[in-house]
Amino acid sequence: MTAPKGQKKKSVQARSAARLAAVQALYNAELSGQTPDLVLDDFLKHGIGGKVMLTPEGVDPAGFGEVEHVLADPDPLMLTAIFRGTLARRDDFDEMIAGALSADWTVDRLETVLRAILRAGACELADFPDVPVRVVISEYVDIAHAFYSGPEPGLVNAVLDRIGRVVRAGEIGGDVRSR
Repeated sequence: MTAPKGQKKKSVQARSAARLAAVQALYNAELSGQTPDLVLDDFLKHGIGGKVMLTPEGVDPAGFGEVEHVLADPDPLMLTAIFRGTLARRDDFDEMIAGALSADWTVDRLETVLRAILRAGACELADFPDVPVRVVISEYVDIAHAFYSGPEPGLVNAVLDRIGRVVRAGEIGGDVRSR
């Protein structure tokens, strides 16, 4: 038996919110000096739910350029798994990211938010084989769009695609560097 459409949509939204919360928690953990447990506890208790203002082109019928959007509460299990998994294997994920960047870029040179997005995406690609590669990439590109209006979402797409081709070669066609 499958879940009703309303429940499925809420579940998808909760997973998307968990990814966003994990990125924000990773960012917070890196910059705040708080212990990871304290950061995670704060996100689990207070989440990211609520309203945010978006400014997508051509969406606001009133012409004010801002659209209010209500965020779902994040799936706590997924938030915890991505956050803890990313921190546990951060060096591994940084190595994957570095291997997908051009030679003149390093992981340390990336902005903190961008590093958090790429690390969480790499974690999900490597450690969550039940989530399709294309879904993972799309979700983290969407997160990048929430923070950036420049080329950064394209960078997230390219880096996660390269990582996905290495860690899930059978799913999306293999390591492009071996061709």
